[in-house]
Amino acid sequence: MTYSIVARDPDTGELGVAVQSHWFSVGSIVTWARPGIGAVATQANAEAAYGPRALDLLADGVPAPDALAQLVAADPGGPSRQVAVVDAAGRVGVHTGPKCIAQAGHITGEGVSCQANIMASERVWPAMLDAFAASAGSGTLTFRLLDALDAAEREGGDLRGRQSAAILVVPAEGEPWRALVSLRVEDHPDPLAELRRLVRLHEAYGLAGEADELLNAGRHDEAAGLYVKASECVPDSHELLFWAGLGTAQAGNLEAGVAKVQRAIALQPSWRELLPRLPAELAPAAPDVLARLAAGS
Repeated sequence: MTYSIVARDPDTGELGVAVQSHWFSVGSIVTWARPGIGAVATQANAEAAYGPRALDLLADGVPAPDALAQLVAADPGGPSRQVAVVDAAGRVGVHTGPKCIAQAGHITGEGVSCQANIMASERVWPAMLDAFAASAGSGTLTFRLLDALDAAEREGGDLRGRQSAAILVVPAEGEPWRALVSLRVEDHPDPLAELRRLVRLHEAYGLAGEADELLNAGRHDEAAGLYVKASECVPDSHELLFWAGLGTAQAGNLEAGVAKVQRAIALQPSWRELLPRLPAELAPAAPDVLARLAAGS
């Protein structure tokens, strides 16, 4: 009831899985990944246990095809499952059981597998692989996975329509819980468009998070530039606009900074109340911005 992709980026070692389905909260079932270990998509008559069990086998050094074969052989429901696994070496294992509902199938490439069931067309999974391959070298793994999902939808996607989507991308190494991107659209009339919006928002707040760390280190001018960049990514966010305004003022352009803060306050008046509460070490420009706002009121 789903189309999905699992893949490894050969340049960065990142591992990821992305999915769309006419099923509520598909990401809570299908998407599994662990830094430096692998990524898994488990769908059709989905058994979520394939995710952690496959990752455990990969962590023990079992190659992806062998790990999946072991799990399918031990599963009485194997004929109705569809599961794909990619490991940290780029090896791929994929299974589409004979009892999966048509149109159902899969296709693999170097370090990638695309799979789908109950599709409008058997062109869905090849189109996903083509889109993923076409974007090689031109984008991050996150956006390449999203491109593959969009390609599936252009070929008709899930026969029943659209409802939820998810993406999970993990780094080449790190603690088991660490993720670069972990986003879900649980229930939405256009889940792929919403997922892309969330990815853009995630990137913007990632920049803001980096800026926060720079502030904590006393590197205010560097932080200011990142706050401005974050706000430019999502111009309708009054939160990012507020911090971008303080950053702009800190960088020496008080007038432009005040203008940004004023726009943020117009969107959310409580920013005006927060401004005098900010400690000097967090927002050195806040007193000047506040004074300019008071003078203009």
